Amino acid sequence: MKSSGSSFYDRIYRLVGMIPPGRVATYGQIARLAGRCSPRNVGYAMSSVPPDSPVPWHRVINSRGRISVRSDGEPCDAQRQMLRSEGIEFGPGGTVDLSVFGWRGPAGEVSNDEQW
Repeated sequence: MKSSGSSFYDRIYRLVGMIPPGRVATYGQIARLAGRCSPRNVGYAMSSVPPDSPVPWHRVINSRGRISVRSDGEPCDAQRQMLRSEGIEFGPGGTVDLSVFGWRGPAGEVSNDEQW
């Protein structure tokens, strides 16, 4: 959904930038907070983050608490290493306990209609 322009991705990137080290958010959570997008749109935005960007793309995982597979069908080992370096623990089957490591969202309620 790149046709929505960079402001669409910028809104997603600002939200992801709020996730502190040692916490993760899900694609769906970011989509709900950003409004007018789907978890898949968030995934597209994360895959478009330039390598030199400060956006902590690695802190976004799927709703099962797992690192999503990439286009080659494999999870990203670099993402797992970056999360581990921040203290994120992986349980059986490579899952992150969202009740322990999940980000609770930005302070205050963010409306789906809020303009960024």
